Amino acid sequence: MAVRIAGVDLPVEKRIDIGLTAIYGIGRKNVQNILEETKVNPNKRIKDLTSEEVTRLRKAIDKLPTEGELKSIISENIKQLKTTGSYRGIRHAQGLPARGQRTRSNARTKKGKRKTVGAMRKKDLAKLGITIGEPREKEKKLKGEK
Repeated sequence: MAVRIAGVDLPVEKRIDIGLTAIYGIGRKNVQNILEETKVNPNKRIKDLTSEEVTRLRKAIDKLPTEGELKSIISENIKQLKTTGSYRGIRHAQGLPARGQRTRSNARTKKGKRKTVGAMRKKDLAKLGITIGEPREKEKKLKGEK
């Protein structure tokens, strides 16, 4: 019997204390509190739950913000940080780590794929037709040179 709580199909073969963590917003600590409140044995497998136990679990989980509701709360909080112009909001807007991690190296998860920044060698610039060291045509005209 597939058990569906908070819009998530729980893994049937796992124990209830592990299976409930498949729901976004419910971790191990929340699961302990929920199981104590509903008086469900944490060693029980999800497939062995009775319909009464499932309804008690649903009622307990409905009290907590989970899945889409929690994601919208988090996005609203980030949006508020951005509008107030706080340091964390600016870091979120720039796509950089907001909690003080170093960015000189690492931080690839937030920054994305590497973009090489640096000077080109004279040989490479010559192939592109760009010369360095000589003033450009516009600069020569401004100075009055021919």
